[in-house]
Amino acid sequence: MPTILSVAEVIPPYEINQDQASQFSRELFAESFKDIERLLKAFQNGQIEKRHFVKGLEWFKENHSFEEKNHAYIESAVALGKEAIVNCLNNQDFLKVPIPYEEVEAIFFISTSGISTPSIEARIMNQLPFSPHTKRIPIWGLGCAGGAAGLSRAYEYCIAYPKAKVLVLSVELCSLTFQKNDLSKSNLIGTSLFADGVACALVCGDAVNNNDIRKKASSPSIIATQSTLMPNSLDVMGWELRNTGLFVLFSRDIPQIVEGWLKPNVKGFLDEHGIEIEQIDCFIAHPGGKKVIDAYVKALDIPASMTEVSLEVLKQFGNMSSATILYVLRRYMEMDIPKEAIGLGTALGPGFSSELLLMRWM
Repeated sequence: MPTILSVAEVIPPYEINQDQASQFSRELFAESFKDIERLLKAFQNGQIEKRHFVKGLEWFKENHSFEEKNHAYIESAVALGKEAIVNCLNNQDFLKVPIPYEEVEAIFFISTSGISTPSIEARIMNQLPFSPHTKRIPIWGLGCAGGAAGLSRAYEYCIAYPKAKVLVLSVELCSLTFQKNDLSKSNLIGTSLFADGVACALVCGDAVNNNDIRKKASSPSIIATQSTLMPNSLDVMGWELRNTGLFVLFSRDIPQIVEGWLKPNVKGFLDEHGIEIEQIDCFIAHPGGKKVIDAYVKALDIPASMTEVSLEVLKQFGNMSSATILYVLRRYMEMDIPKEAIGLGTALGPGFSSELLLMRWM
């Protein structure tokens, strides 16, 4: 069972509270929607208090070309991604000793909010002393499910190579996809919800002596994973690529889809491993939004208290796409979780798809 030994996050420099974001949207969308005040209630109803961006609010009041926005993505992704890797491999909260860069065998880079070839991890490898033989596995297009999928692919890599230490680096700069002239309801809701976030996780195989490395008495080991694609659901969420960049698409029916589709998906996954939902101690859920969190509670018939960590991350950071679940995971790893506790990681993304991870603290 590969183990997650360290998680670190980097907070982008500009903090925007929800009142500021609401006023910004009022100025932008007022002429397009007669019911603007009703629509702006989404900024408060979502229970997000603040978010963090790589650019200040004034930057978004100007028009920017796709080229300019993507250049900003590459520049910030390299700087913040590098910082996240350094923090993860030197994290004194989780590690007794720093992990040398040359011991990292592979880097899984996760993003859906910008485009770069060479990919971001290659650019970072030119700034940090990784081995030139470090494997690069960039994964693009999984949206909010990407962080969970990255952990799953790292798990599979470490099953195949039990001596491996690998990184999962998630960089999402959702704000840079903002379309000033897109006066759709999807863009308005996206403006109320999405944020920038960066996080990095260290996953180690069974043959790594964890006790020589980790500081915590227990760490989450990944027991199993499951990826699921819902047929004929391509229009539920994603991007529409136009001349000026990426335009957000998502259905208002997502909470209803979660309620109807997630429970049998989760139940089938847990049944395969002889576990009941009542045995889950840590619910490591990607908080896609307040309505999605409520749908988790209703669909899985779990106490609302099990989503408190996810809700707190949503309040303080908004939806940072793939990076968000790593923020949630880090907060669980900071707790003194007893050995043998069981965790369920879950995230939903374009496709429409689900990523599930079964974990046990060891």
